[in-house]
Amino acid sequence: MSLRNQILKVADELFYRDGIHTTGVDTIIAQSGVAKTTLYRYFPSKDDLVVEYLKDRDRRFWECIEVAVNQAPDNPKAKLVAIFEWVENLIAQPDCYGCPFLITITEFPTLDYPGHQVALAHKNKLRERFVELAKQAGVAKPKELGAHLLMLLDGAFVERRLYGHSSDRIRLKAATTILIDNQPN
Repeated sequence: MSLRNQILKVADELFYRDGIHTTGVDTIIAQSGVAKTTLYRYFPSKDDLVVEYLKDRDRRFWECIEVAVNQAPDNPKAKLVAIFEWVENLIAQPDCYGCPFLITITEFPTLDYPGHQVALAHKNKLRERFVELAKQAGVAKPKELGAHLLMLLDGAFVERRLYGHSSDRIRLKAATTILIDNQPN
């Protein structure tokens, strides 16, 4: 593994689990086993490291989404449900602490913060993917369904962050099906 990837891997674990504000650069340096100059050679500032962390999370998220969608039959509704089934399984994992993009936006509510911009772009792209699949499914108000599905997904991630594992958590697959089936055609 390259030094850059080693730093990014450690930052990813710490930012996601402990938060960005509470994770200092010195902790990342110590746990990644690199010199301070090495970290700053690859990431000139902590903000640059945060942006790269989020871009990597975004890339991995979309890879998983595409796997889920491609495993669904050629049915847009089934593809939407498959996304939420994947998320339901994801949030059930013990190392899931919620959505890294929501966590970042919460820690950095200022719209001009670079990490906030990456997180916002991720959420916009996700909503558009939901709208695209809703259109393919013949839903009369695909933008409305896309917004509802994004709220459902974000709510599930926030619930996971708030309560940890809970047997009372929303069943995303069922909730998604209810939302889709109750949209006018």
